[in-house]
Amino acid sequence: MVRKARGLSQEAFSDVSSRTYMSSLERGLKSPTLSKVAELCEVLDVHPLTLLTLAYGGDSKGVSEVIERVRRELAAIQAKKGK
Repeated sequence: MVRKARGLSQEAFSDVSSRTYMSSLERGLKSPTLSKVAELCEVLDVHPLTLLTLAYGGDSKGVSEVIERVRRELAAIQAKKGK
C-alpha cells in the first residue's frame, strides 16, 4: 500500500532487495527482518513505525487504536522507569 501510494515500482527497491523478494513480501509469503524493514523504509521515505502501524492497524480506525495503545504502553513504561 505504501509503495503504491508513493508511486514506486518494485524495481525502485533494487538497491535493497530483488523484485522477487518484494513481491513475496507484498503477498505475505516472506517476513522481513527489522534491518530489512529499515532499509525498505528508507526507500519508501517513511519511519519504520509508520509501516508497522499500517501493518498492524489496517484501516484508519485500526491505525488510531494501535497508536493509542502504543502511547499508553510508552507512558506506563516511562512512569515505571521514573520510579
